[in-house]
Amino acid sequence: MGAIRLVTEVPGPKSREILQRHERYVARALAPGFPAVIRAARGALLEDVDGNTFIDLAGGVGVMNVGHSDPDVLAAARKQLECFVHTDYTVAPYAAYSELAGRLVELVPGAEKAAFFNTGAEAVENAVKIARSYTGRKAVIAFEGAFHGRTWMALALTSKTRPYKQGFLPLAGEVYRVPYANPYRPPVVWRSGRSFGEACAALLDGIFAEHVAAEDVAALIVEPVQGEGGFVVPPEDYLPALKRRCEEHGIVFIADEVQTGFGRTGRMFAVEHSGVEPDLVVVAKSIAAGFPLSGVLGKAEIMDAPVEGAMGGTYPGNPVALAGALAVLERFESGELLERSERIGETVRRRFGELAGEVEMIGDVRGLGAMSAVEFVRDRETKEPAGEEVSRMLRLAAERGVLALPAGLKGNCIRFLSPLVITDEQLHEALEVLEGCVREVAAGASPEERSAADSLANPI
Repeated sequence: MGAIRLVTEVPGPKSREILQRHERYVARALAPGFPAVIRAARGALLEDVDGNTFIDLAGGVGVMNVGHSDPDVLAAARKQLECFVHTDYTVAPYAAYSELAGRLVELVPGAEKAAFFNTGAEAVENAVKIARSYTGRKAVIAFEGAFHGRTWMALALTSKTRPYKQGFLPLAGEVYRVPYANPYRPPVVWRSGRSFGEACAALLDGIFAEHVAAEDVAALIVEPVQGEGGFVVPPEDYLPALKRRCEEHGIVFIADEVQTGFGRTGRMFAVEHSGVEPDLVVVAKSIAAGFPLSGVLGKAEIMDAPVEGAMGGTYPGNPVALAGALAVLERFESGELLERSERIGETVRRRFGELAGEVEMIGDVRGLGAMSAVEFVRDRETKEPAGEEVSRMLRLAAERGVLALPAGLKGNCIRFLSPLVITDEQLHEALEVLEGCVREVAAGASPEERSAADSLANPI
């Protein structure tokens, strides 16, 4: 018997009732992408209010690397709850803050000091503030396809207009954008004698010549593997080439590890694959297994640039979230989750690589560790994005017991963000469902055929 258990149609009657209440009372901008309302989660499984069980390949958008409801994380949080929930660290400090800071700086390449916040976007904004304070400069370089959050400065760094930016202009200024080193959709034609990574990094020289002087740039912020942009893995020499240019011009190099960190790529942090030591690193998502926590870590000289009191807030470094984060680090200490990340990625890429032999719509299969994606196109020559088709695949998958997410500027990628504790049996079951949905949509099955397939997959 598999992990998926569907006892009603999806959405079931209780989910429909709750979603109707959502339509009535919740702002339209907060649109659920999954048709079932969840009441319980454990490991890599979700249970909805109607008693249906789903396999989770989304992990709360990369938040649940150690799995839903990890017993050690919950125990740590409960223990802290029994002591106190909040004081505001800068008003009345507590030990867990500096303990987690010390533990993390030992793990993050090049880091010496840390500061904690609530969300990835908040940490990104504070990283930019730190870089500006340190350099006395204003401009920031970001990348096409980047995602750094939805607050004002972070949204200016983010590269997708709809739905993120539409109606919210003007955004923060002095942000300049350069193409990312995307091997599947290369932004440059490179000559022999220069690698693809070097050629893409050299695009910075054009930005400095045509748009903003290097001496006016405070920071360059880059995802070691692009997330929202489609899980794009750059060539190995790309980040080192970017870092060299930052060093030449006194620019703070910020690595956004919000989605790539905490084992997602098979290393604790994705920059470890390149050997680069960033000046600042932004972390969030899986740092605390679902409790709101983020951080900026980096070189002491840079981290200490802002004056006392320049950063903070009411909730950053909440003690319950810090307790959860310390338990997360304990889970990673054995290295088993990092090894598991590698195996998950290998399985996903092998399965979809084989499927690409029969499904022409699969244009590219890529990834690093468990951070894998499949890009779908309507034509392999033109690489026209198949965004609508991916939406249909994911809707079918949800109705058949699997939660997965899209990615890419055109929404034409399926990304894999399952908890790293997913079992082999659960992973294979989820991939069987997903592969069936891909075949069906790629074959252009009629509505009648799809309805018949749904009835078989969703017994009532």
